Amino acid sequence: MSTAPRLAPWGTVTPDHVLAAAKVGTPVYLYDEAQIVQHCRNILGMPNAYGLEPRFAMKANSTRAILQLVAREGLGIDASSLNEARRAHAAGIDYGRIMLTTQEVPLGQNRTDLEAMLREGLRYNVCSQRQMELVADFAAANGIAVSLRVHPGVGSGESATRNTGDKYSCFGIHLSILPDVLALAKTKGVTIDGVHVHIGSGGDPEAWRANIDRELSFVETYFPEATRVSFGGGFKVARMPGEKAADIVALGNYAKQRFEEFYQRTGRKLIMEVEPGTYVVANCGYLVTEVIDRKQTGADGFDFIVANGGMEVNTRPLLYGSCHPFYVVSAEGELLSAEFDLSGLDADKDRRIVVGRCCESGDSQSLDEEGHILERVMAEPKVGDYVVIGGAGAYCAAMSPFNYNSQVQAPEILVRADGSLAVVRRAQNVAQIWANEVGIL
Repeated sequence: MSTAPRLAPWGTVTPDHVLAAAKVGTPVYLYDEAQIVQHCRNILGMPNAYGLEPRFAMKANSTRAILQLVAREGLGIDASSLNEARRAHAAGIDYGRIMLTTQEVPLGQNRTDLEAMLREGLRYNVCSQRQMELVADFAAANGIAVSLRVHPGVGSGESATRNTGDKYSCFGIHLSILPDVLALAKTKGVTIDGVHVHIGSGGDPEAWRANIDRELSFVETYFPEATRVSFGGGFKVARMPGEKAADIVALGNYAKQRFEEFYQRTGRKLIMEVEPGTYVVANCGYLVTEVIDRKQTGADGFDFIVANGGMEVNTRPLLYGSCHPFYVVSAEGELLSAEFDLSGLDADKDRRIVVGRCCESGDSQSLDEEGHILERVMAEPKVGDYVVIGGAGAYCAAMSPFNYNSQVQAPEILVRADGSLAVVRRAQNVAQIWANEVGIL
């Protein structure tokens, strides 16, 4: 690779990487291994009082190579479904390094599989009274301790749909029925050694601090056997210029102080658990799309850039009104504009809208929370140039409706630490879209 400028002021990805990835086919996801590693090490270096156990929230990005990479660096796995636990295990990660926190109620074969996973060391974070009723006898009979997710009645998130702690969210066991669930566990002889409270993704760091105090009060009041406390994930990242990321060192120091005060008060030393997903991978990922058309809607309208990847490869703007940085790279590999340095552009004239190819008015990479399209300052690309969407390492490949309009799932490429590229997901072929369908003719 040449000494071309980097796309973002962090990381190693350059326009040369964009051109090389585009040869595999666009749209394509591009991940920065060196940055993922650094973020893992930042998490592992969080200040703590009596031990830290971080887990990667694999729902953010469940691609096998990413799971293997974070596991290699020392993070465990936070799974949100039995299939995620199965998937992580298939990637070579022991069940003893996985915790399952799920809305599912495993029955039949799923229950049999869950019990087998528990015997192999899977940690189960009980999230409802029914889950406790179903697992209690097995856990007690086999001497398996469980964790318990508490619904605190208070939450914080980057948007309403990412708040997981207030009355509009049903995650965890609400305080109003907590005594009943604890009584059931005691009657059955179940040990609860962990307490979990996750209030939302990307919310105010001050709310995260308040959650530390709140959760420790729960532990002191209700959980005399608890040895570990999980604060979930949700560390705010700065995808766009002007956004302020959470300071995980400051959060760690705050937690450390509170854990030490808890020990002085109770004589109990607690292990701290965190479950970051976005923090680890969001700003380590890029979505490379190719400009396939240009359209205008009159003198009082807009200048549309039509890319060959939109809501089917990044649905976050449509879901949340999320904003992602844009980079424009010419077909020859010149960085025409970058979100973090727009000084060479005219803020009035260089305003454009990036849309995808799906048959949806909401298929834009720039929307507000009400779904209205938003102009963005960016260089003017030609057909055949590339619009690269940053901040795409989390909740893009893993969450997008990639078969909508019968588009195929995009390939994924890892920029290795030595600058080489490795294909970590091949592009889906069109026949795989309907492979499991059964016709009636």
